[in-house]
Formats: sequence, C-alpha cells, structure tokens
Amino acid sequence: MKIAKNSVVTLKYRLTDAQGEFIEETEEPVEYLHGGYDGIFPKVEEALEGQEPGFTTAMQLEPQDAFGEYDADQVRVEARSKFPEPLEVGMRFEGVPEDEEEDPEILTITDLTTDTVVLDANHPLAGIALRFSCEILEVRMASDEEVVHGHAHGAHSHDDHDHDHDGHDHDHDGKHLH
Repeated sequence: MKIAKNSVVTLKYRLTDAQGEFIEETEEPVEYLHGGYDGIFPKVEEALEGQEPGFTTAMQLEPQDAFGEYDADQVRVEARSKFPEPLEVGMRFEGVPEDEEEDPEILTITDLTTDTVVLDANHPLAGIALRFSCEILEVRMASDEEVVHGHAHGAHSHDDHDHDHDGHDHDHDGKHLH
C-alpha cells in the first residue's frame, strides 16, 4: 500500500544536527497518521507521500521546516523564590502563556543565579538545521476512530497517554516526530 491521506505509517528514524551530531533515533518503530494531522514534520510528510514500505530517505530540515527559528522574546527571567529547590540548568517546567487561549508552554532553565532563573520557552532544537533519515516499515489504512482523533492508535503510535476531546482515553508510547 502507498502512503496517502488517512494512512498510518510505521517507520524508524534517526535525527542528527546539520554537522551529523546524533540527536535521537527510534528504538522501536513509531506510527503517525498521514495527511496533515501534524504527526510529523510537513516537509517529511510531503517526501513520504506516495511511497511504500521499504522506502528510505534522508533530508535536511532547515529550522523553519523543523522546530522553528529561535525567538529571543521567548526567554524570560523570574525570581528564583518562585521555584522549588533544588534547581538545575536543563530542568523543564510547564508554564502558563500570557494569552490564556494558548496551550501551556514548556520552559527550560538555561541559567541560574542566586536570585534569578532564566527560562526559555523555545523548543530545545529551535534555530537548528536537522538531518532526518527514515525507513518506512508498514503502511495501512487508518481506522475511522484514528481519523476522527487525528492520530494513530496502534502499537507504535507516537502520543503520550491522553484524554481526547471526545472523552476517550488513549494509550500511546510517548514518541513525537515533531
């Protein structure tokens, strides 16, 4: 079967920076729902359209094709007294965005002083060109439920356990392809 809208794609991937430094790779295959559901980088999805199991590809993703450009406005300094101790650079917190309509943002501590904490809401890979390589292992038609929910539900799906808008719980293995 060829990859098309509303198909579930099972793949293995490897991600490095533009200099070839390892970032991550799948230990177990992952799945995503193909067809504009934000389960994988759009440029990768475009390259996989019409392909079949066994297909391999490698491509460079510029920041705008991956995690976006680095935005200095996403960095802020807060009083250290607002946070539980102990604190370390690299720790991550869920924060509330200033616009309550937005999803909570993940903030990473990038610097600490005696009195302050520097927090960065940029994705850790923002502003970085990446090399993405993958092998397609399987392609199948998505179930009606997967299409309604906008993500794959199979053994290799990529979302964390979540509670969808329809009131159903779904178990997923925590892999995100973007």
